[in-house]
Amino acid sequence: MEEVQQPQVAKKWFLLSLIANILLLVLAGGAILFAFMMSYNLQDAKIQLAKEKEDKRRVEAYLAESRARAAEVEREIRRLSQALNAKDPAQVESGKPGLPVLVSFRKSWLGIGLVAVIKNTSAHYLTLVMTARNPTLSTVKRFQIEVAPGDDLAFGHNDGWKFTSGDELSLYHDNYKALKLIVP
Repeated sequence: MEEVQQPQVAKKWFLLSLIANILLLVLAGGAILFAFMMSYNLQDAKIQLAKEKEDKRRVEAYLAESRARAAEVEREIRRLSQALNAKDPAQVESGKPGLPVLVSFRKSWLGIGLVAVIKNTSAHYLTLVMTARNPTLSTVKRFQIEVAPGDDLAFGHNDGWKFTSGDELSLYHDNYKALKLIVP
């Protein structure tokens, strides 16, 4: 009877070993499948993180640009507020230096009216607003002109205004006092 029990015990151990090996194979397959799924999820997370980093960079650039624009608008508001709160506009003008230009008048080479010669005596470009007014005809016209450093600009009928004696000429720049002349 001992011989019969030994093969039965050996069969039991064999079956137990076989079941244990199958379980181990299933567990190893599950672990491999789990590792593959985690790798896929990690790759997905990396792609999402790269997208979020790019979005963050765009938002930060937009915020920096918006802050710069807001600071510029705030400076302009402060400047305008100071100008509005000034008791006398002449006080605002009195704190500014004189406009670095010389203005002279000559006859037009074509014989049509006078020409204003505006000379920039500063070392930088000037963008000026020029207002010409004829009190006799009650006409007014506004021009924007640019004068290079040390250069002079001839302005006459070809540019939009025929100067005559008695006309009023005003030149404006934000950083300087206004210059007002009467054409001789």
